[in-house]
Amino acid sequence: SRPLRAGMDIVVSITRSSPQPWLAALQKAFPAATVRSWEPGSAPADYAVVWHPPADFLREQTALKVIFPIGAGVDAIVSSPHLAPGTSVVRLSDAGMGVQMAEYVCHYTIGYFRRLHLFRAAASTQTWLPMPMLARKDFHVAVMGLGILGTRVAEALRVFEFPVRGFASSQKSIPGVACFHGPLHGEEFRRFLDGAAVLVNVLPLTPATEGVINKTTLEALMPGAYVINVARGRHVVDEDLLPLLDSGRIGGATLDVFRQEPLPKDHPYWMHPRVTVTPHEAAQTLLDESMVQIVEKLTALQTGATVAGTVDRARSY
Repeated sequence: SRPLRAGMDIVVSITRSSPQPWLAALQKAFPAATVRSWEPGSAPADYAVVWHPPADFLREQTALKVIFPIGAGVDAIVSSPHLAPGTSVVRLSDAGMGVQMAEYVCHYTIGYFRRLHLFRAAASTQTWLPMPMLARKDFHVAVMGLGILGTRVAEALRVFEFPVRGFASSQKSIPGVACFHGPLHGEEFRRFLDGAAVLVNVLPLTPATEGVINKTTLEALMPGAYVINVARGRHVVDEDLLPLLDSGRIGGATLDVFRQEPLPKDHPYWMHPRVTVTPHEAAQTLLDESMVQIVEKLTALQTGATVAGTVDRARSY
């Protein structure tokens, strides 16, 4: 990456919410720096704090030393043909998202395990519907992706004594979690999926992981299994998931992310009786927690130190 100089010029490009709190927090943390909001035609900057920046941002800002995306995913930035070769992309670690992601996944996992959706449906017709408890020991929850957020999710699920499996591309060790690793669709991946009652996706989006929630993957799960996607919409092959939901082979899905966002009003997920749609809200980046990390990382970069979270552009995460 490019050498650093003492003065800092920080540009902020945040869409879908106001950049003003970030501008104020950065200026307070670095009073000697130039902190400004990006506009088309803006002068080149040294560093950038971004969330869903427009295509023109990367096309114009070719002198950036480091980009800090404040969301969980970096796929849109890393895959952009306009990302300059000398620009590093540095992820934030958790930034308050871990506990939110964990509570979201636990909420829907527990709801499906306790069959609360069936009680709600019965209550709508004033039907008293007692049911026997499912066997917890047979209710395996499979978490795809064991980065910081995926690990937090797996650990939270263990609190409720579910048998939890985890899958990652490289070997991981999490107490109480059966960890599998290797290439997607390899033998370890098949063992990881085999008979799982819930599939949770927390994978990064890469060329290798796109479309991983497909017919083959879904049919390896327990009949009536539940799917929770909190990663990226492009992980799901919608044309494979919908027929399996229609038939009941997949018993239900909670989807927080979609190929097109906002989800088009005519998309079949909206009205599907077995689908819960949430508007990309499983976890929000929190300003205060994020700023602690940005300050630490920028300060370290000014001294020439390496920082955690630097994205391997070849791997896209």
